[in-house]
Amino acid sequence: MKLIHLSDLHIGKRVHEFPMLEDQEIILKQILGIVKDECADGVILAGDVYDKPMPSGEAVRVFDHFLTELAEMGIPVFIISGNHDSPERLSFGAQLMSGRGVYFSPVYDGKVQKVCLGDAYGEACIWLLPFLKPATVRHALGKEAESYQEALELAVGHMEVDLGKRNLLVAHQFVTGAAQCESEVSVGGLDQVDAAIFNAFDYVALGHIHSPQSVGRECVRYCGTPLKYSFSEAGQEKSVTVVEMKEKGDVQIRTVPLKPRRDMRKVRGTYLEVTARSFYEGMDVEDYLQVTLTDEEDIPDGMQKLRIIYPNLMRLEYDNKRTRENRAVEQAAEVEEKSELELFQEFYELQNNQPMSQEQAAIVSGLIQELQEENG
Repeated sequence: MKLIHLSDLHIGKRVHEFPMLEDQEIILKQILGIVKDECADGVILAGDVYDKPMPSGEAVRVFDHFLTELAEMGIPVFIISGNHDSPERLSFGAQLMSGRGVYFSPVYDGKVQKVCLGDAYGEACIWLLPFLKPATVRHALGKEAESYQEALELAVGHMEVDLGKRNLLVAHQFVTGAAQCESEVSVGGLDQVDAAIFNAFDYVALGHIHSPQSVGRECVRYCGTPLKYSFSEAGQEKSVTVVEMKEKGDVQIRTVPLKPRRDMRKVRGTYLEVTARSFYEGMDVEDYLQVTLTDEEDIPDGMQKLRIIYPNLMRLEYDNKRTRENRAVEQAAEVEEKSELELFQEFYELQNNQPMSQEQAAIVSGLIQELQEENG
């Protein structure tokens, strides 16, 4: 059984105010070609289909076309919601679409959907576990779960996994030890879970982390994003992961590289260096670029001037004595200038992908005041 593992499409995303939708359409078309060339038995999409819980009409159209093409090819698709998705919106029409071989994880209610496929080696079960927070698990199971670790232990523990069969889990969580990029959000380690939670599964198709990597063991794997979404990913080669499951215990993993319409790269030097024809001749100047100028003085209208040569310049930075000193001062002052409530509000927004309500802020403000009074 051969499966294509994808995740974190983030359809509709903008990077430094540049819309990525056309790039995403092109890379999805390339992925469809890989699915066809590989004669895949299924496609897995491990969360963060969209970049926002309420995606634009254009983003929905792009994903709809991708799913329709797979359905026309007769390739089943297994999709879970990630932390950027609305599970309710993403799973709309799931029962209807399952008739065409498109399977969405439903809103978590204590049960995890299982879809079984057969091949020469018997039955293989694909489990669709959406992104879970402790509060979601507490509400669904009526049991205490304060941490992500406890929540995932409870959720997986309630899944009746037949260890005699091949089992593949699709999940969207932050597994301890995974290397992050700038475009990902982690809440100080509180959202991490141990890879040992997934020991019952022959392969774990993970989403959430944007860099392709295995964590804990080879078969617990993040496939990474199909496109680069931050300059911390500039040196990566993006790919799709191909998973071949033969008899139980025999799982083979390989990658197929993807070629974007425009690469994302970093360029560094003085203004005179990076604008010299000898510097950029032979370079793909249409790529998405971050230019770091090492001049001691800022270049007036530097961004506009550089875009004459590099039209898709996304980010202009300076690395000189002044900026290095400023960074050190700003980092120290940034936290000190914020109130306890502001820091907690930032923490809440990182964890929940939405700001606190006025009522929640009032409750937290009251608790902070009580703690300050108790501590004198």
